[in-house]
Parts: sequence; structure tokens; C-alpha cells
Amino acid sequence: MSHTPTHASNYFGLAQADGLLLVDKPARLTSHDVVDRIRRQFHFDKVGHAGTLDPQATGLLILMIGRATKLANALLAGDKTYEGTLRLGITTDTQDADGRTISEADYSHVTREQMEAEIRKMTGDFMQMPPMVSAAKKNGVPLYKLARQGKTVERAAKLVHVYEFILLDFTPPRATFFLRCSKGFYVRTLCNDLGAAFGCGAHLEQLRRTQIGEFNLAQAARLEDLLRLDRNQLLEKLIPLTRVNLQPARIS
Repeated sequence: MSHTPTHASNYFGLAQADGLLLVDKPARLTSHDVVDRIRRQFHFDKVGHAGTLDPQATGLLILMIGRATKLANALLAGDKTYEGTLRLGITTDTQDADGRTISEADYSHVTREQMEAEIRKMTGDFMQMPPMVSAAKKNGVPLYKLARQGKTVERAAKLVHVYEFILLDFTPPRATFFLRCSKGFYVRTLCNDLGAAFGCGAHLEQLRRTQIGEFNLAQAARLEDLLRLDRNQLLEKLIPLTRVNLQPARIS
């Protein structure tokens, strides 16, 4: 997803910049909010992002600047890793903590052993149904726009792959986990499905993306720190196109 204003850098007499900017996205901002702030403050012609993070999620967001926007498909194809927290006993209409609670149930019967057994079932290839509140499209219209109108439509399940799904801690009602998965995977749907398997419901309470393909969160800078820089200082943070591996990277 990219946004192209009318020749902003030329208007300000600035040289066009090309490269990737790795951002540690804070909570409560959309991925587009981050794109818009960087584009406006530093007067870039083209800025896009390689993979949406939900507003409540934090972590690695890759911004593509200038000609780097042409790398979108290759970057989107990269596998991703996450650290997250699932909350048992509450189901929401968005499958995450931003949604409206639609049901609550007792979760006291769920043990760590049961959680680990269900997690093992949710690895490898399987079909996943995109949630209504998502950027997936139906007849060219993003599902989240239909959801805002109170509509629920049929969606086609997509083949996804989970390489690793590891339970890090289980302190009911919360379970923290590490996940390594393919592109187009909805972590909140995974949490929702786990809750359904236990009969008590669940939602994604927190999520942090730690890697996309060859790029990891340790390389990223906090958005607030980037916004304190001048344009030349920010340009020094860009990864030039010559250093970008165009092959879809699988995380080992």
C-alpha cells in the first residue's frame, strides 16, 4: 500500500530518496498513519508499507520510500514472526482487544497441557478465514468497510502456513506465545479459533511483530525518535536498494 502526493520533493527542491525505512510502530496508530507522518514531515513523493499492522499491534513496519515501493510484492512475500498474548474467556467482534465484547465464558477448565496440545494442531498448512474487520477485499471492497456498515459477507478461506507456534507462558486467563508464519496470516483469527476449540472464547490482547523476511525489529527505530530527525539524518537511516535481497526470505 502506497501513497503518492503531487511531486512533494520537487516542490520543496529536495532530491528524491529511495530505500527502506524500518520503523518500530507504536500502538494506537494505523500503518497508514505512520506512512502519512513520515511522508508529510520529510516531504517524500512516494511512501508505502510492506504489510499492515493493526492499530493495537506494535513492532516492525517496513516503509518503502521512492522507487522502493516497486519492491512491495517481494517484501510482502516474506515470512513473519510475532510475539503475542491471548486472553481466554472473552470473545470480541474484531477478534482483538479493540473490539466489542460479544461473549464471556468460564475458562478455568483450560490447562497448560490442553493449550499446548491445541497449539500443536495449529502448525503446518491449513485454511484460514479472513476476519470481517480486515483489509482483505470482497468484490474490490475492503472487508472492514463492509463491517462498519454492519454487514457480514461470505469470505474465501486462504491457505496459510505456521512454521512455529510456541507457548511461552500460561497464566490463565492469558497465554503468551511466539509465532512464525507465512504472509497473509491473521494472528487474531488464530487466537479466536483457539478460544473456540476450548469452548470459552478468546481474543488477541497484545501483538508485536519482530521480523519480516530478512529484516528484524532490532534494526528498526521508534517512530517518535525518527520524527525528531531532520531530513538528512533520516536519509542516513534508509536501507538502499542495492542492499535489499529481492528473493522472498524464509526465516530460519
